[in-house]
Amino acid sequence: MLTIFGRPHRNGGFCDGVSRRDFLTVGGTLLGGALSLPNLLAAEARSGIRTSHRAVINIFLPGGPPHLDMWDLKPDAPAEVRGEFKPIKTNVPGIEICEHFPLLAKMMDKFVVVRSLVGSSGDHDAYQCMTGRRRDPQNAGFWPSMGAWVSKVQGPAEPSVPSHLTLMYRTGEQRWGYPGEGGFLGLAHSPFRLVGGQGNGMKSDNLVLKGVTLDQLRDRVGLMKAFDSLDRTVDKTGVMDGMDSFNRQALDVLTSSKLKDALDLSKERPEVLERYGVDDPGFERDGAPRMVRNFCVARRLVEVGARVVTMNFTRWDWHGPDGKNFVQGRKDMPLLDRAVTALVTDLHERGMDKDVSVVVWGEFGRTPRINKDASRDHWPQLSCALLAGGGMRTGQVIGASNRLAEHATERPVTHQQVFATLYHNLGINLSQVREFDPNGRPQYPVEPDTQPIREVV
Repeated sequence: MLTIFGRPHRNGGFCDGVSRRDFLTVGGTLLGGALSLPNLLAAEARSGIRTSHRAVINIFLPGGPPHLDMWDLKPDAPAEVRGEFKPIKTNVPGIEICEHFPLLAKMMDKFVVVRSLVGSSGDHDAYQCMTGRRRDPQNAGFWPSMGAWVSKVQGPAEPSVPSHLTLMYRTGEQRWGYPGEGGFLGLAHSPFRLVGGQGNGMKSDNLVLKGVTLDQLRDRVGLMKAFDSLDRTVDKTGVMDGMDSFNRQALDVLTSSKLKDALDLSKERPEVLERYGVDDPGFERDGAPRMVRNFCVARRLVEVGARVVTMNFTRWDWHGPDGKNFVQGRKDMPLLDRAVTALVTDLHERGMDKDVSVVVWGEFGRTPRINKDASRDHWPQLSCALLAGGGMRTGQVIGASNRLAEHATERPVTHQQVFATLYHNLGINLSQVREFDPNGRPQYPVEPDTQPIREVV
C-alpha cells in the first residue's frame, strides 16, 4: 500500500471537535470494483442505458449551509430572521437568490433550486447525502453509498479509471464507515480516494511507477498470489474478493496514464482554470480547505471515465460568535459561486451537460431565527439543494417554504427522491436493481416505489 499524507489543518474544526488530515491511499488497497467486459455490457443492457457515459458529481457542503441565506431568502421576514444578505434577480423571471451568487444568477436557467428538502437526520454527517438514508446505529457501515451501487450495477466505463472516486478530505461529517462505503456490497465498490495537493491539482506523481518496470510489477503480483495460502472458502465477509479487486485495479491504474493525467491540472487550458479561481492558501486557519480547483478535477475525472465523483467544499458550520454566519458567508459563498458555475459552464461547453448530473447540498439547514451570537444554529426541519445537468429540466425552483423558512409548504422533497432522480439520470432502471445483503435480505438503491422528482426528469 502507498499512503501519502496531505497537510494537516491546524486550529480548526467543526463543532464536534474532530481533527482533520487529508490523505491519499493508493496501491494494493485501491478502492473500486472491476467487472469483466461481458458482465459490464450485460449490466448496461439490463439497465437500459445508452452507450454514452453518464456520471454524477456529488458536492457536499459539510457543516450545514444556511438555506435561507443562500437559495431561499426571506426579505420580508422580521430582521431577526431575514439576516444581512439581500436577494438578487436571476436570468429566470421570478427566481431570486443571494447577492453573493451573482455568477449563478446570470445562468440560473442551467440550474434547479430545491427549496423544500425535508427529512434531514440533524447530525453532522455526510451519510445521508452519500446514501440517501438515515444512519442506523444498529447497522453502522451497512448501507452502500450511491457510488458503490453504481460501481456494482454499471461497473467501470474505462478499465484504468475506477467508477467510484472521491475527492473528500476527512472531516467529522464523513464518519460513516471508513473505509467501508461499499457497505454490504463489499470493499470492492468503496471509493478510490484522491485527497491532497494544491495549485496544480492532486499529487499525481504518486501514481507513477518509480524504479519498477511493468514486467517486474507483474512478477511481484504473481509471486504474491503464489504465496497466498489462505483458504478463501472460510472468508464469509468478502474481504478477500475485495482485495483481489483492489489488486486488479491497482495494476490497471498504475499502468495507465489516464487517471494521472486527469489529476494534473497543468494539462488544463489556463483560461479554463482561471474560471474556477485559485485554492485559498489560508484554509488551514479555518480548519477546512477551499479547494475550488477540485471542481475542475471532478470534471476531468468524469471525462476520463469516472461514473460517480464525490467531493466536499470548505466548512459551513457557522454558528460561532460575532456573526460568523454572515462573516464567513461573505468569504465562502463567492468561492462556491465561481467554482460551481465554472463546472457547469465546462460541462455545457464540452457537450457533457446531458450526461453529467451535479448536486450541491449539505446535511441540514440553519435556524430561521438568528441566535444570540448573531449566527444560526442547526435546523434539520428544512434544507435546500442545487441541481444541474443530467438532461434535467433546469431554470426552475422546486418546492417552497413558509414565510420564515421553517418548514416546507409546497412539494416537500426527500433525499430518497433526489437519489432516485440521480439514478434515473445515470440510466439505471431502479425496478431492475436488487442485491442481497449478508443476511439474505433483498435491498434496493432507494426504497421501492420512490420516484424521481417529476418536475425535472
